[in-house]
Amino acid sequence: MTGIGGVEMGAQAARSRALAVLRIRSRALAVALLPAAAAVILLVGGSTGHLPGGGWDVLRWVVSVLALCVLLAAAGVALVVARSRPAVTPTVTVAEESAPDLYRMVRDLADRLDVPAPSAIALTPDCDSWLEDRTHPAHGPPPAEKHHDDLAGPGGAAHRRSPTAPVLVIGSPFLWWMRVGELRAVLAPVVAGTGPSAQPDIAAARRFIRGLDAAVAVASAGRRDPLSRVACAGLGWASRLLLRSCRGHAAEMERGVAAAAAERAQAVDYGLRIVAQEQVGLAYAGWDRLLTRVALPAWRMGRWPSRLDVGVVAALTELSRRDRLAEGFASRLGERPACDLLEEPGVMDEAVSLLAARLFHGGPAETGADWSPVGWEEYPEEVVDRTWRTDAARLHRVLDTLGVRRAAEGTAPGTDGPTLARVLDHLTTPDAASTAPLTAGSDAHAAAETQNGPGTPPTDPDAARRPADDPGPSRPPYDDSDASHPAFADSDASRPPYSDSDASRPPVDGPGISHPAFADSDVSRPPYSDSDASRPPVDDPDAPQPPYGDPGAPHPSYGDHATPVPTAPAEDDEDDLADTTARGAALAAGLTAQLAREEAEARPTGARAPSSAPGPAAGPDAALWDDRALPLLPLQPPRTGREILTAHITAMVCCAAMDTAGAAPALDWLDGPSLLFDGARAADLAPSVLSLVETGDPGPLRAWMTELGIRPEKPVRLV
Repeated sequence: MTGIGGVEMGAQAARSRALAVLRIRSRALAVALLPAAAAVILLVGGSTGHLPGGGWDVLRWVVSVLALCVLLAAAGVALVVARSRPAVTPTVTVAEESAPDLYRMVRDLADRLDVPAPSAIALTPDCDSWLEDRTHPAHGPPPAEKHHDDLAGPGGAAHRRSPTAPVLVIGSPFLWWMRVGELRAVLAPVVAGTGPSAQPDIAAARRFIRGLDAAVAVASAGRRDPLSRVACAGLGWASRLLLRSCRGHAAEMERGVAAAAAERAQAVDYGLRIVAQEQVGLAYAGWDRLLTRVALPAWRMGRWPSRLDVGVVAALTELSRRDRLAEGFASRLGERPACDLLEEPGVMDEAVSLLAARLFHGGPAETGADWSPVGWEEYPEEVVDRTWRTDAARLHRVLDTLGVRRAAEGTAPGTDGPTLARVLDHLTTPDAASTAPLTAGSDAHAAAETQNGPGTPPTDPDAARRPADDPGPSRPPYDDSDASHPAFADSDASRPPYSDSDASRPPVDGPGISHPAFADSDVSRPPYSDSDASRPPVDDPDAPQPPYGDPGAPHPSYGDHATPVPTAPAEDDEDDLADTTARGAALAAGLTAQLAREEAEARPTGARAPSSAPGPAAGPDAALWDDRALPLLPLQPPRTGREILTAHITAMVCCAAMDTAGAAPALDWLDGPSLLFDGARAADLAPSVLSLVETGDPGPLRAWMTELGIRPEKPVRLV
C-alpha cells in the first residue's frame, strides 16, 4: 500500500508498539507497588482486628520493611532513568545565520511533507543522516522564546511536555559531494520522520528507552566503594531487564516510523532519490578510503587534515577518473554543490575535520605544538616524508639494540651511516650452513660459548660469521634527534599503500555512530533514513584491491584501536610471524616493543581539554557529549608484527629512493602516501618487500631497486 494509506499503516503499527513499551513500564511500576499494597492490606487488617495474633504482627513488620525497601529501590531506579543524561552523537551545530539557504531548503521540504520542521541542523563526520532528540533537561534548557519563522514551526513552549522537533543531523560528506537536488532527495525521508516524533505515545516510549540506555551507562561506570557497587549492580540489572523486555517492541516501533516516513517522502523527488542513493554509496566508499588511507597517517603524526570534506570530493573525482564504472559521476560536478548552502563552508569543514580526528583517533580539542592542522598541499612533505623517515629511524634504532653492525659487507670504508643495505643484509637468509638454529651442540652455539662463556648465546646475529679480527658492531650516532618528538610518537602506524598484508578488520557493526551508552540495547538510532538499502555488503576491505578502489567499499571498522600494543608478541602475532624468517621475527618483536614504549609516552595526547578553553568559530558541541573516553570510534585494530616489519622496511626503501634516486613523496587520494618516480607512481614494491620479509630473499627487491637506480649502500637522511 502506498500514499496516505501506507503512511497511516506505518504510523498505526509504530503507535501500537509504543503502547506495548509503555505497558511494560506500567507493569514494572505495578510490580514495584505490589509489596506496598500487601503491606497496606496487612496494616489495615491489623487495625480493624481482622488479622490478630503475633504471627500476623511479625508478617506485617516484614512485609512493611520489604515494601519500604522495594519502594526506595524503585524510586532510585526511576530517578536515575528520568534524570540520566542520554547519549548524544558528537556533532557540529550549524547556526541559521551561517546557513540560511540550508535552513530554508529544510523548511520547504518539511512544508511539502506536511510535518514539523527540525528544530536545528548539525553536521557529523559520517556518511549518514538521522533525527536526534535533544530535549532532555540534561542537554540544556529549551529555547526561551519562539518566533513564527523558527524551524520548529507553530506551537510555543507554554507547556513542559510541549513537543519539540528533533535535530536534523547530516553527514558532512553528503554536503560536499552531493548536489543540492540530491541532498534534498536524500533528506526527504529523514525529515518526514519528524511527524511520528510528535506523536505523544511514540515520544514517551522513546524517552523511556533513552532513559534506560542512560541508566545502563551510569551503572556500567561503576564505583569503588562497596555500597555504590551494590547500588550500581542493582540499577544495571533492573535497567537491562527492562531493556530486554522492550527490545522487540522498540525495534518494531522504529521500523514502523521508518516505513511511515518513507511512504510520506515518496511524493518528493522520487526519481532523483534513486540517483542520489548511488551517490550515497559512492560517498561512503570515498570517506572510508580517505579516513583509513589518508587521514589516519596524518593523525598519528600529530597533524590533522583541515579539509577532510574537500578531500572526499578529490578522492571521488579521482575514482571517477580511474574507474570506468563511475563514468558520468564527474559530470555532476558542474551542478551546484550542496556545500554552497553554507555561508562559510571552509570554517564548517575545519570544525568537522577536527571532530573526526577526535572521534576516530582521540586527538585534543585544540590546536597546539603537537597537534596542528595540515593542508593538502603540505601533506606530502609534512606527513608522508616525515612518516617514512621516522619509521626508518626507528628501524635502525632497533637494529642497534640487536647488535647489527652499521657497515654492510662490500661497502666503502667509512660508510657506516643508516643504509638500506644494512637492513637487507640482516634480513637476507644465509646459506644452509649458516642458517642452522643456535641450539645446544651447534657450531654457532659452540663458537658463542667459546667467546662469551658457557651457556651464553651470541648477542650479535652476525657474530658467528664475523672475522676474528673484527671488533664487532660499531654504533656511531646518526641523525634521529627528532625521533622522540611527541608529535610523531605514533607515526609508525601509518602504512604506505604498497603493503597488501593488512589484517582483516572485524565486521562492521552498523552504519551509524553509536555511543557506549547503547551497548546493552539494540535500540540505538531511529532508522529514519532509507539510505541503508544502498549500502554494499561488508566484504574484506583489506583484501588486495586495484589502485582505484572499490566503489562499494564498506564503512571503516571501528575496532578497539585504543588498545595498547603489547610489549611481546601475542599468540596471534606468533602465528603471524611463523611465516617469516628467524631474524625477521626478532626484528618485528623489537619494533613492536619500541612502538609500545612510544605509544605509552604519547598516551596523554587524547586528554580532555579544559572547558574554559576557547574553541574554533564553529566547533563541536563538546558540552553535549562526554569526551573523556577518546577515541569513541577507533578506526583500526593494532597491527601484527609482520605488518609492522613490512611497513618499516617499505619506509626505508622509500627513504633510499628519495635520497639516492630522486623520487618524491606524494599523496594519492585513494591509497594515501605514495612514491613518485618522474611523476609516475612506483609499482610492484609490495611483493618485493613481502618476499624479503617472508622468505629472506632480497632478489626481487634488489632487482626492483636496480631498475629504478636506487643505491642501497648510500646512507639516508632520517628525522
